[in-house]
Amino acid sequence: MKLHRILLPVRDIDAASTFYGTAFGSPGERVGVNRHYFDGGGVVVGLVDPLQKPELVPLSEIVYFSTDESLESVRDRWVGAGGTLDQDVQTYDWGETSFYGRDPWGNQLCFIAAGTEFSGGRFVK
Repeated sequence: MKLHRILLPVRDIDAASTFYGTAFGSPGERVGVNRHYFDGGGVVVGLVDPLQKPELVPLSEIVYFSTDESLESVRDRWVGAGGTLDQDVQTYDWGETSFYGRDPWGNQLCFIAAGTEFSGGRFVK
């Protein structure tokens, strides 16, 4: 079994696809009136505007991305597109180098330098 798709709740699918297209450095693809998909390296990263719901509820958990690009470049695109930073680029005790941010809809994402991803080990009990 493998993860196929994750959906990020957003409002205004046009604004959201522009934001994420800039942040991800790829335009993605509109697949429905309220959905836009990006290639997440084997996992579809989808934006969905839950049109029928009056209140938007962001994801309750962080979504983690690994990238071969420099984190400073990704961070600059993220902020330039309108995202905010919760934690700037840093290396943690467990060896992962990353930054944390929120999109304009309140979803929290983390971008990790490829090769430093923490997948378990001495901190997992």
